[in-house]
Amino acid sequence: MSIEQFENKIINADCLDILKQLPDKCIDLVLTDPPYGLNKKFKGGKSGKMNFNSIVDKGWDFTPDKEVFEEIVRVSKNQIIWGGNYFADMLPPSRCWIVWDKMIAENFSLAMLELDYTSFDKNAKIFRYHSEKEFRLHPTQKPLKLFKKCIDEYSKEGDLIADLFSGSGTTAVACWELKRKFICVEKDPEYWKASIERLENHKKQLCLF
Repeated sequence: MSIEQFENKIINADCLDILKQLPDKCIDLVLTDPPYGLNKKFKGGKSGKMNFNSIVDKGWDFTPDKEVFEEIVRVSKNQIIWGGNYFADMLPPSRCWIVWDKMIAENFSLAMLELDYTSFDKNAKIFRYHSEKEFRLHPTQKPLKLFKKCIDEYSKEGDLIADLFSGSGTTAVACWELKRKFICVEKDPEYWKASIERLENHKKQLCLF
């Protein structure tokens, strides 16, 4: 099966089904933010107008099986996996971790930072980005500037980037801006549809300028 059929698309599917169709090391970089499996710990939480009860109620906040991470490593040359501290026992050792400093007050209800696993043999880094005030389609949506920073530093123009838990489509938008090819997979049909609309709207807005 040709990988070109998946390129520059946001696919509504289970990521494991797609991963098993891909050949070894065909992806230059996997940049993804899997669900952390915190589930009921989110209950009652809020971020702006976003009520985190939707995470629990939709039932998707589960820790992926080890097979998913094994397949991710098989199909990709390098990986950047958000929340890597929750999956460290299922990933190879690494010295190159990224710390996202959210630049928020100590009394804020959410975590002040997040840890990001990478497969690169480089020094660990801190990226400092305040959580953006843009409209959020997904409860765990990451800032677009943060994902653009990851893509810009750890890939080159023309590379193929994959996001197997693409949620609101941030990876697709960042890749389109930075001239990378992408394969994005989102299992939830509502987030999948919303992410496609977000990408198309973003393309139209940039074309105006």
